[in-house]
Amino acid sequence: MTRSNPQILVVEDDSSHGKVLQMLLAGWGYQVSMADNGIAAIEQVKSQPFDLILSDVRMAEMSGIEALKAIKAYNPAIPILIMTGYSTVESAVAAIKAGAYDYLTKPLDFDMLQLTLERALEHTALKVENHHLKQRLQFDEQNMIGRSAPMRQLMEMIAMIAPSEATVLISGESGTGKELIANVVHANSLRKDRPLVTVNCAALSETLLESELFGHEKGAFTGADKRREGRFMAADGGTLFLDEIGEISPLMQVKLLRAIQQREIQRVGSNQTLAVDVRLIAATNRDLLAEVEAGRFRQDLYYRLNVVTVESPPLRARREDIPLLANHFLEKFAARNRKLVKGFTPQAMDLLLKYSWPGNVRELENSVERGVILLSGEFISEKELPLSISQHSEAARFNRREQQIQPLEQVEKQAILAALEKTAGNKSEAAKQLGITRKTLLAKLQR
Repeated sequence: MTRSNPQILVVEDDSSHGKVLQMLLAGWGYQVSMADNGIAAIEQVKSQPFDLILSDVRMAEMSGIEALKAIKAYNPAIPILIMTGYSTVESAVAAIKAGAYDYLTKPLDFDMLQLTLERALEHTALKVENHHLKQRLQFDEQNMIGRSAPMRQLMEMIAMIAPSEATVLISGESGTGKELIANVVHANSLRKDRPLVTVNCAALSETLLESELFGHEKGAFTGADKRREGRFMAADGGTLFLDEIGEISPLMQVKLLRAIQQREIQRVGSNQTLAVDVRLIAATNRDLLAEVEAGRFRQDLYYRLNVVTVESPPLRARREDIPLLANHFLEKFAARNRKLVKGFTPQAMDLLLKYSWPGNVRELENSVERGVILLSGEFISEKELPLSISQHSEAARFNRREQQIQPLEQVEKQAILAALEKTAGNKSEAAKQLGITRKTLLAKLQR
C-alpha cells in the first residue's frame, strides 16, 4: 500500500537515541533524515517532502507540540508520531488534540514502533488513493460513502468502465445500493448530459412492462386512449437502467434481446420499427448464471447483459464503513426531523458493528431513522435500535457461552493459519492483518 522506501524525519535532541532510531528505521527499509530540535524539523519539512515524522515531545529549543502545530499548519497531510515518557502522558493527549496520528511511550517497544509506522503510512496512502479516486469520479459524496477495500475497488471499477459504452450488469444483494452505482456510472459517462431513465422490472406485469419499455399506440389495449412513448425512447441518447432484470418473463426476455441486438423497438400495437441509441445498465439480486442453468433466463440475453459485471458489496463485507454510514444517516434524519442528536452511545455503535445486516445499507438507514425518531435525549442508545439488532447480539453472546472453550494456543494457531491462507502465504501481509510484526509471526510459526 505504501510507496517504496518512505522518507521519515526523526526529531530527537538525544543524539544517542536518535542514532539508534536512525539505524533501526534504515534497517526496516526507510529513508531516514534527522533533526535535533523542532526549529530544524520545520525547516526540513519546508525544504523537502516527508511521508512521516517521528518526534520527541520534550526538546530544548522548541517543544514537540509547538513543532507539531507549525508542521500541521504548513502541511496537514503529514502523519506525525509523538514519543513521550510515561510521566508526560498529558503531553501525548495534547499532541493528539493538536493533530498527531498517535503517540508512543519511552522506552520504545520496537515491535510496536514498527507496527505503528506501517499503519500510519498505510492510512496516509489510503487517504491519497481515495482522494485520487474522488478526483476521477464525479458523484454525490453524501451517498457514495465508504473507505473500505471493497468500496475502493468498486470506485476504481466504476472509474474504468463509466467512460465506455459497455453494457453493465450490477449484481448484489437487496439494499446494497445498485441504483446508486448506476447513477454514478451514468454521471461519469459520455452520456451524462442526456437522460438516465430507470425501470423497476419487478414492479410491473409482463403486459405493463412491455408498454413501459417500448411504448404503445392509441387503442393497442383497453385504456390506451393515446399514443405513449416508452422508456427506451425517453432514454434515447442517454442511459436506460433496468433494475431487477432477473424478474422479467421469458417472452419479455426475447423482446428485450431483440431490442438490444438490433437497437430497434416497436411500440405495442405498431409494426413500425424505431431506432434507439441507449446505453444499458441492468441490476439483479439473483445469480443470473444459476438462472440460466435452471432454464429460467435466456443464455443469449445473459451474455448480452454481462459485458462488464460490477459487484455491489454487502454491508457485512465492509464493516469499517458502518460508523461513516451510520453518522451520515444520523445527520440526515436529525435535520429532517429537526432534532439535536450528537451521536451514538459506544454500546449502540458496538451493536451496529456486530450485527449481520441482512438488509444491508437500506436496513442500516431504516434503523438509524427509527433511532432518531424515538430518541428523547442526545445520543442514540441500544434502546432506540430495532429489537432484531439487540436480540441478534444477545443470541451471539449466548452461542459464545455455549461454545466449548479452546486452549489459547490453539485459537492463536487457527488465526495464524487462516491469515496465511487468506493472504496466499504472504507472511508480511498476514502479520499486518493479525496486528503483529513479521518477526513475531515467524517466531510463532517456528514454535
